[in-house]
Amino acid sequence: MRSSEIIRKTKETDIKLYLSLSKDESTIDTGCGFLDHMLTLFARHGDFTLRVICKGDTEVDYHHTAEDIAICLGDAFKQALGDMKGITRYGSFILPMDESLILTAVDISGRSGLYYDLHIPTEKVGDFDTELTQEFFEAFVRHAGVTLHIKQLAGTNSHHIIEGTFKSFARTLKQAVSIDENNKDAIPSTKGVL
Repeated sequence: MRSSEIIRKTKETDIKLYLSLSKDESTIDTGCGFLDHMLTLFARHGDFTLRVICKGDTEVDYHHTAEDIAICLGDAFKQALGDMKGITRYGSFILPMDESLILTAVDISGRSGLYYDLHIPTEKVGDFDTELTQEFFEAFVRHAGVTLHIKQLAGTNSHHIIEGTFKSFARTLKQAVSIDENNKDAIPSTKGVL
């Protein structure tokens, strides 16, 4: 099946999110143009189907919207992977985005950890606070149960650095969630469980 639907409603956000690990049309409406852009290209570069509708307290800022969508996305990946039988488990990618160069690596291990090394030079891209990039990935790894490394190897343009990160992350996850045809009936761990 490799798909899931998450509904999350709090006093700060009301989110409906659908994820499929196979490619189809994605529709994204978060109330934040820059975040819509990042999630759209994430779905495209990962060959995922992502449908997100979020009504958030954007009159305050985009913090709750970004964090809660990442919570839902992490939960969705965890559910869509089920017992994780047959997955490749690991993925890594180095992605150039103009002058920026971003490395991401993931282990779908059941252990949450974010190792984040981005140096974004501006406080905002449009009306999106760039510090929310880290908040997004922290919420995602906590709920997906993955170890994620993000390292900026080069870059001076804030938009390029963040966009390169989301694209690299998508390519990395695409690799890690793919089915290893040589081990499609096995859980990729000597423990027999992830």
